[in-house]
Amino acid sequence: MEFEKLVRKLAPTLKRITYKLNGHFTFFSDEDLFQEALIRLLEDHREGKLEDKTDSYILQGCYFHLKNHIRKAQDKAPMVSLSSLLNDEGADLEDVLPSTLPISLPAFAQERVLVEDIEDSGLTEKEKRLVGLCMEGLTVREIGKKLGVSHVMVIRIRNDIRNKCRRFRKELLK
Repeated sequence: MEFEKLVRKLAPTLKRITYKLNGHFTFFSDEDLFQEALIRLLEDHREGKLEDKTDSYILQGCYFHLKNHIRKAQDKAPMVSLSSLLNDEGADLEDVLPSTLPISLPAFAQERVLVEDIEDSGLTEKEKRLVGLCMEGLTVREIGKKLGVSHVMVIRIRNDIRNKCRRFRKELLK
């Protein structure tokens, strides 16, 4: 089967898989995971590994590949705190950062400053607590227990935060 045909046939299910997996992990977007699955499919297709496989088998392989990809990335992900020391002289990153973001600031620092700006302009207390718990690396279920809500509610709150972030970014770009 041609690769393009295979992708057209499997794409809707792959997107649902990536959406479901991203419900548990906050450091990848659905599109990132979808692209990773497509890369895996392309590699397997080129090697001829998909010739006699069923759609279900292929999708399950993508699911396990993505779970493994997320696990590996999570193990390697550096945890950075603005309150951690930046250098040996004892200067905090917060003391070094200027009030406006320079272009050369590392991406993780830009994201953290953006989160702080968003927190200051419109997040509820529950949303602020959820952001803090996410930054600590807790799972959706652990966050739900700490906040006293279901894991489904945590996902809804997180989606509300994402929407507020998108609106805030659009306002910044104006």
